[in-house]
Amino acid sequence: MAEALTAAPITGKRKTAVARIRLRLGTGLIVVNGRAIDEYFGRETLRSLVKQPLDAANATTRYDIAASVKGGGPTGQAGALRHGIARALCSLDEGIRPTLKKAGFLTRDARKKERKKYGQRGARARFQFSKR
Repeated sequence: MAEALTAAPITGKRKTAVARIRLRLGTGLIVVNGRAIDEYFGRETLRSLVKQPLDAANATTRYDIAASVKGGGPTGQAGALRHGIARALCSLDEGIRPTLKKAGFLTRDARKKERKKYGQRGARARFQFSKR
């Protein structure tokens, strides 16, 4: 494959998932953890989620993407990939930043699972109260 366009891998995050993205000039091939995107993400909704920044930037067939993803589940990993791809596209061309920003692809989704607290059954649920 050709030399990577980004000097260092660009990072995207969502929940506990972290994606490292490398862009290369190519034909639109997306490889996640050494597997094709169709093989890695079984659901079509997750595949389309990952491709959203490319569609917004009209770059679906311009770049090949090599990504490694760790942590989280499939949805969190797809969100981390989307965030990383958007950030990588911005690092190459600042002109598409307003488009991606307006679509919400550059915003880091900071929502995480709330921890369980002591004296409670869950993060917010209490043990059942009985007067007697």
